[in-house]
Amino acid sequence: MHSPEHCFTPFKASIDSFSLPERFTFPFYYEPHPLCMLAAKELQEHLETQTNWQHNFGLNGDTGTAVGKMFGVLLVENKHGEIGYLSAFSGKMAEKNLLPHFVPPVFDMLTENSFFLIGQDEINGINAQIKTLEANPQLNELTQALSVAQQTANEQIEAHRSKMIEARKIRKAKRAAAEAELCGEELEAAKNQLSQESIIEKLQLRDLKLECEASIQHAQQQLELLTKEIEQLKDKRKNLSAALQQKLFEQYRFLNILGEEKDLGEVFVNTTQGVPPAAAGECAAPKLLQYAFKWGMKPLAMAEFWWGTSPKSEIRQHKNFYPSCQGKCQPILAHMLVGLDVDENPLLTNPGEGKQVEVIYEDGDMAVVNKPAEFLSVPGKTIEDSVYLRMKQRFPDATGPLIVHRLDMSTSGLMVIALTKRANKSLQKQFIQRTVQKRYVALLDGIIEQDEGIINLPLRGDLNDRPRQLVCHQHGKHAETKWEVLERKDNQTKVQLYPKTGRTHQLRVHCAHTEGLHTPMVGDDLYGVKANRLHLHAEMLELEHPITHEPMQFKVDAEF
Repeated sequence: MHSPEHCFTPFKASIDSFSLPERFTFPFYYEPHPLCMLAAKELQEHLETQTNWQHNFGLNGDTGTAVGKMFGVLLVENKHGEIGYLSAFSGKMAEKNLLPHFVPPVFDMLTENSFFLIGQDEINGINAQIKTLEANPQLNELTQALSVAQQTANEQIEAHRSKMIEARKIRKAKRAAAEAELCGEELEAAKNQLSQESIIEKLQLRDLKLECEASIQHAQQQLELLTKEIEQLKDKRKNLSAALQQKLFEQYRFLNILGEEKDLGEVFVNTTQGVPPAAAGECAAPKLLQYAFKWGMKPLAMAEFWWGTSPKSEIRQHKNFYPSCQGKCQPILAHMLVGLDVDENPLLTNPGEGKQVEVIYEDGDMAVVNKPAEFLSVPGKTIEDSVYLRMKQRFPDATGPLIVHRLDMSTSGLMVIALTKRANKSLQKQFIQRTVQKRYVALLDGIIEQDEGIINLPLRGDLNDRPRQLVCHQHGKHAETKWEVLERKDNQTKVQLYPKTGRTHQLRVHCAHTEGLHTPMVGDDLYGVKANRLHLHAEMLELEHPITHEPMQFKVDAEF
């Protein structure tokens, strides 16, 4: 069993010159405390030199089976008043949950003979049975036989109906001829004969339908003898899986400094999804806090960094620090941080305070503004100050919705404003039809060797870590960016970017992702390294005036 001595790591060098943090880290947006940076550096040295286990992080060029990992360090004060740190990794590493130097998982589902492994074995056994039954060649033969029976029935019934339509036409002609040529009993006899023929055809259709239904039913019964067992096994698998998952949720019990405990189900019950997502509780942050609370250590600060090659869909830079994820960690940490004095959420502070939205053009129908960096286009959940609010104050008589398109909060530059409904309709049409020409300028944190190119990488939102975006070739929306180099200087590259589409964070992801330019923008706190600002600016906008249809061009140089 683990104990504090196993995982508490004293600093190698003296930390007397460091001041301790006043409050615990707000884990979803932070600057690493210097002591956390020192702890991370020591942990990284350990990763480079340890020989107890092997894991391919992709740092030696072997990226085929490489899996990078998120690591966390937790600055703590132990029961003896000593300052040190705890280390953790997210998920499994080297195919194990438990490794020397690192805190254990909140619950180790991989323990030998654990209920989870026994349950998994049972489910795997059912999967094998289903696979064997589905591989039975008779299943395919009977499926084909049912399909043939259904198709034959449709063809025979359709052929009989066509025959009836033709016969109806002939009878109609015979009835007309009889009425013209016959009378009295002869006419009545002819009509009865024609009616009898009609009744016979309808009875034949009925009999044909019954015959076809019997044939189809026989084929279905034969098929159901095989599929019924498969469906029963699938139902059994579903119920076993749900019960196993529920039992697993109950084993993940999270403490806070007040000694209060909640399991995964309780933590997620009031969230939008209602149930925990896959791998919830396996991230580094909850592991670290759980260990500290369990062994009576006081958490002082925390930081998480990425080690190794980036995943194919996400953007993770080797050694960069990252916040805890929203989808899996936010509900858990909201409980675990109760009772701790935590830094305020900087995202609740209005970033636009004291900033001006410069109007560079206006007439009775539209306006064009230069939005400052770190300023909302539209009101957020907790912050109302935005381009929308400022324009509403500037143009109180405007009848249009004002906002036609948006820029990310961190991006500066040109936005067009619709002051009338008519102007909004025309401008919206131009954006939808992509006739508006946009040019951005960005400063990238590295040297780009090529001079120009086009990036096609489909994007979708990261459901577990909004607002981050993922590159997803299977489910992502088409996103295209043309780029060209303006200048290379001081290990940075200034580029112009021409987005053909307007996906969320498109330019930032296309620059940072390994399949794009593989070089994040300077100051990109989501996909690179935070700086004084995100160095991305919408510098040029070309469109038609919404009423006069006169071509218009607007340009504002970037401040960087």
